Amino acid sequence: MVDPTSDVGDVDADDAPACADCGAPVTGDSHRVRSRIVDGDSEHVHFCDDDCLENWEQG
Repeated sequence: MVDPTSDVGDVDADDAPACADCGAPVTGDSHRVRSRIVDGDSEHVHFCDDDCLENWEQG
C-alpha cells in the first residue's frame, strides 16, 4: 500500500488504500483523508470522495 501520509493521486487499485465508507480502492483526484491522533499514534482514514466522507462522518 502507498504511504498513507502521502498524496495518493493516481495509483493502481492494488496499491491504493480502501475507502472507509464503501471499501472501494481510493484512487484519483477526489481522494479525501481524515487524520487524527489515537492513543499517541497517528491514524489516517481514506475516502473515495466527498460523498463517502460525508456518509462516514454522519454514521
